[in-house]
Amino acid sequence: MANPVQSIDFEKIRLSSDGSISGMISLGFNEVVMKNPYFAAGGGLMVLGSGLALARLGMIKGSGFLYRQMLVDLEIPSKDKSYLWFLEWMSKHKQRRSRHLSVETNVITHDNGAITTKFSLVPGPGKHLIRYKGAFMLVSRERSGKMLDMTSGTPFETVTLTTLYRDRKLFNELLDEAKSLAIKAQEGKTVIFTSWGPEWRPFGQPRAKRVLGSVILDEGIAENIVKDVRDFMDSGEWYHKRGIPYRRGYLLYGPPGSGKSSFIQALAGELDYNICILNLSENNLTDDRLNHLINHIPNRSILLLEDVDAAFNKREQVADQGYTSGVTFSGLLNALDGVASAEECITFMTTNHPERLDPALLRPGRVDYKVLIDNATEHQVKRMFLRFYEDEEQLCEEFLAKFRKLNLQNVSTAQLQGLFVYNKRDPKAAIDMIETLQNPNSVF
Repeated sequence: MANPVQSIDFEKIRLSSDGSISGMISLGFNEVVMKNPYFAAGGGLMVLGSGLALARLGMIKGSGFLYRQMLVDLEIPSKDKSYLWFLEWMSKHKQRRSRHLSVETNVITHDNGAITTKFSLVPGPGKHLIRYKGAFMLVSRERSGKMLDMTSGTPFETVTLTTLYRDRKLFNELLDEAKSLAIKAQEGKTVIFTSWGPEWRPFGQPRAKRVLGSVILDEGIAENIVKDVRDFMDSGEWYHKRGIPYRRGYLLYGPPGSGKSSFIQALAGELDYNICILNLSENNLTDDRLNHLINHIPNRSILLLEDVDAAFNKREQVADQGYTSGVTFSGLLNALDGVASAEECITFMTTNHPERLDPALLRPGRVDYKVLIDNATEHQVKRMFLRFYEDEEQLCEEFLAKFRKLNLQNVSTAQLQGLFVYNKRDPKAAIDMIETLQNPNSVF
């Protein structure tokens, strides 16, 4: 049987070529490949396919190497605080190209009942191109279809920024600028936080700071509370030297509409603090989550527990499940002053029924300062009248005389404010309508 492998005649190749290297290679390839029966039977295609596969793998490896050497990525997950900062910054950045947008609708209800709607177009999932300080950056916002944020039920998202390796220092500058923009938007305003799962999130838009003088309490009450809070804020070193937990609790109690919550909001504005509102009656609030939230309050924030009596006034034990309320009473006590309780914390509690509170909640360390915010006194009536109707001293005395004559002892400041707002430009009409204060449920 003849050997199918043909011997290679190198002398023939040399004599047939024009003497050049390329000519000899061409003839050699013809002798070795084209006239070889293995290649004719498909072996050549296999070798060529393997060569192409190796070439493709080399290109992939080479492009990956070049990518690592020339480009750099920055990933911002949706759980990171800078995620919302960056999206807000990018929505206002002029040098960008976006073909995918998402809308964020903010509805603001004003004190007079008017509603303002504001639409913000932010970069949606997809690819975006921005130019920042002369550098081009590719922004990719991706939404995972499989991973969910268990606290909100929303898909987990990431934003990835890609730019040249030489421009990597711009990432820090960009994030600092986004943070500054977010802080600037909150200047002169009070941010209200509410619990959302295990974290605090802003509730609505930041609110304009309320002037402390706009909440009129009885003589000396507001001044004494402010003085005590400021003294606490300046005494951190004193507490630490003596090994005393650096926290202070306040209880404001009194009838509804007396200005307890309004004063706390005004106090936050005076101190340049924010407010974290925690609803203890929330069904899915557990002891562990309560402790976690109190220990992770945003900086410079007041913790507000409103109507604290409502959460535990009807406690009923359930086997192996604590109480019917989502959080147990002992869980609250431990969160306020237990081993794992927060440091540098200012807590305000409000209640309309202090007699319903357990004495264990009122002991020092949990409640250090208690004050009654009662119905309006003549001192408050006078100050409120002159605040709404400036320089109307004579009409103020007429209003007070009628106030005494009707023996209005259980009038809240909220009722007074409602009367004055209804007659905002007519103090005489307010005097004529003073009888309506006898009914706390009067509707103007």
